[in-house]
Amino acid sequence: MLLREPFQRRTWSELAFFLISGFVGAIGIAFIVFTMAAGLFFAVVFVGLLLIAASLRAARQIGAWQRALANHFLDERISDPDPFQPPPGFFGWLLAALRDPVAWRAVAYAVLKIPLFLFGTWFALSVWIEAFLALTAALGRGNAGIDRFGPISIGPAGPFGSSGPVHPAGLLVYGALLFFVAPWPMRLVVYLDRRLTRVFLGPDSMTARVRTLEETRAQTVDASAATLRRIERDLHDGTQAQLVALAMKLGQAKEELARAGQLDLEAVRLLVDQAHKGAKEAIVELRDLARGIHPPALDTGLESALATLTARAAIPTELSVSIQVRPTPAIEAIAYFCVAELLANVAQHAHASRASVSCAQHGPWLRIVVRDDGRGGAVLTRVGSSSSGLAGLTDRVHAVDGHLSVASPPGGPTVVTVDLPCQT
Repeated sequence: MLLREPFQRRTWSELAFFLISGFVGAIGIAFIVFTMAAGLFFAVVFVGLLLIAASLRAARQIGAWQRALANHFLDERISDPDPFQPPPGFFGWLLAALRDPVAWRAVAYAVLKIPLFLFGTWFALSVWIEAFLALTAALGRGNAGIDRFGPISIGPAGPFGSSGPVHPAGLLVYGALLFFVAPWPMRLVVYLDRRLTRVFLGPDSMTARVRTLEETRAQTVDASAATLRRIERDLHDGTQAQLVALAMKLGQAKEELARAGQLDLEAVRLLVDQAHKGAKEAIVELRDLARGIHPPALDTGLESALATLTARAAIPTELSVSIQVRPTPAIEAIAYFCVAELLANVAQHAHASRASVSCAQHGPWLRIVVRDDGRGGAVLTRVGSSSSGLAGLTDRVHAVDGHLSVASPPGGPTVVTVDLPCQT
């Protein structure tokens, strides 16, 4: 990994982000400081408030540029904060601009960006510069090192410098060593910048919470609509067709019985037998459909329901359950369907010889872990309806503020962890 890191796209993307983001931050903080200072100077008159409002509006836009840079270079997906929606009228706009919390957080980010950029230049960028200077000096195309700058500096008069005793080959080795070390100081600086960006340029905790609830509500509505469509399709294509055939058979038997003097008992008996068979098939389909809506096994609790699932599993499955307080019916149903879907995936795709299911209560949370010794490679995909596969389980779990994670390296094992609140 150490040898590959300087040649990875991530390394050069982080270096580009540091340089471009620092340049944008320097211009931004210069403009903010100038306009803020002018606004405070003219605060005694109305123009000062306009300058401060303009400075805050510019700070919000600079924050948007910084989010875009983080998204482009670092693949850091940061949601946009709430848009600026002032009330009607000029004074409404002015008051909203002065009170805009997003703009003030952007100003805080711009201020904190200054010491971070200076530290990164000294701590990380200097290592890159030192590495390139040492390599170019070893090739006879420049001076060796930055004199008294950065945590690592050989200096023009150091042991590797033009007047030093070490052969240029040593300078080449030194430059190559720094070349492989340089990505890591920069990664630390960029990591700190990531944290600042998320804290100050993303939505606040309340906004993020509302958006999460809106997304989970939409996913729940979509999943519910898909379930209703499936039930309607099953009723229309299955049970309804069985009942129509049953009505036709009974109608034919009624016609046979209505014939005076021409009663064929064998034909009537055959029609009644067929109607009886169709009625039983319709009952079975209705029972299966009702079981899909609410499993009867949950009537006696989640522990017995999971025991039934693992006993019916296609491969040997161990079960461990430790529940002190029974969860709500909604949580029990989600846990049951998660285990059922995961065991079905193990049987169909994992090529495993054994599996295990663990269900344990940890305070207000219920943790379910399904593990198998299969070939691994399971990923979250959205193929088909939103209520199918691991993606469907994720939507179902997120609807109650739960969490689902998949660890499935190639070659296995696969471990799926589901965390659910015990109460909804």
